[in-house]
Amino acid sequence: MKKNWFKALFIFLALTLPLLGQQLPADYSRPEQNQSDQLAPSPYKPKYHGDPAHSDSEFAALAYMRAVMRAQMLYHKKNDHYATGLSQLVHTQNFTQRMVNPDRGDYTVGFKPKKDSYVLTMTPKALDAQHRSFYAEADGKIHADETKAADENSTVIETHRW
Repeated sequence: MKKNWFKALFIFLALTLPLLGQQLPADYSRPEQNQSDQLAPSPYKPKYHGDPAHSDSEFAALAYMRAVMRAQMLYHKKNDHYATGLSQLVHTQNFTQRMVNPDRGDYTVGFKPKKDSYVLTMTPKALDAQHRSFYAEADGKIHADETKAADENSTVIETHRW
């Protein structure tokens, strides 16, 4: 038994000691340099073919808008009018109580009822090329603008025909 234990120890040392003598890469001596490379943001990768988002934040904002628009369409089909507030959409399809909160991370939700429609906006906390503003009505078109608050005259980036 002792012989096997010494044999296993000898094999372990024979395999690990050469690794201790290896040199580390030249840039390893300055780990703060390696961290700065890792902190640089990577370019946005579209989540599906035709994804109009420019960042993960935009992707989340657009997904929220689609959920509200779909819930409004179903609410209208059932009640013959659109909801006048986001809280009325709770339990319509997959719209939850949590989604009523207008703070959506990098974006703030704006909702205004109209006579036979509604206006839904997503305003970024910092407007830039990666955080555009969005606008939608009951017509199923989502508009975007990276220089100002989006409105019905902004570029259409998506159209839904529920």
